[in-house]
Amino acid sequence: MSRAVTTRRKTINTVLAWSIGFLIFFPILWTILTSFKTEAQAINDPPLFLFFDWTLENYAVVQERSDYMRFLWNSVIIAGGSTLIGVMIAIPAAWSMAFVPSKRTKDILLWMLSTKMLPAVGVLYPIYLIFIELGLLDTRIGLVVVIMLINLPIIVWMLYTYFKEIPGEILEAARMDGASLREEIIYVLTPMAVPGIASTILLNFILAWNEAFWTLNLTAAQAAPLTAFIASYSSPEGLFYAKLSAASTMAIAPILILGWFSQKQLVRGLTFGAVK
Repeated sequence: MSRAVTTRRKTINTVLAWSIGFLIFFPILWTILTSFKTEAQAINDPPLFLFFDWTLENYAVVQERSDYMRFLWNSVIIAGGSTLIGVMIAIPAAWSMAFVPSKRTKDILLWMLSTKMLPAVGVLYPIYLIFIELGLLDTRIGLVVVIMLINLPIIVWMLYTYFKEIPGEILEAARMDGASLREEIIYVLTPMAVPGIASTILLNFILAWNEAFWTLNLTAAQAAPLTAFIASYSSPEGLFYAKLSAASTMAIAPILILGWFSQKQLVRGLTFGAVK
């Protein structure tokens, strides 16, 4: 029998959940509000929350100074390309680890995860030299490859977890019906793992979109994404908080919209194993 939940308890849980959600979202909200202030209002003490002279001047200055659409297009290509290539590599890898494991499978998974513990600055110098030799410095394809390799362990781990929830008997039945390995992965495994693949794609797209270390160190102008666009408003002359907030708002707006439309699919994918 399910435990009865009183109206008071529901109200408390709802208020608590909304409070935590607002606390997490508050830095983003403050950035958005600051983008509509003047520079003087942005550094006012005490801070101004809602009662200030709203202005769009910062957005006009940012758009006039920087080619926003070029930075946006670079971010879309880099985040989308690295995620797509990573998923194409990770699906066969996760399939083999989930359904044809060897005695070293767990060791390989742990080794892949351990690479995420390595400080990025520790491999910056050799990668920088390799990029110079191959002519990949300040190119979108170079960033796509680097960010894909950085996030590949996470993609493999997530897909491996989802694939483990799929009964192996279904794949065996497909083999008995004459399905080849390629058909088994494309027509049987992949459709069953759509929620997990969707949540994996969304999470890794966001990780690639937010990547700042490699994009700032391996680009200059041609392939610079929105992270470089934001960093350009931090100068030796000081921080222009209002303009920096406007640039940040313009950079996070696409990902907020994507998250808003994808939240149901993400939740469904994250709870796929529990539902099964």
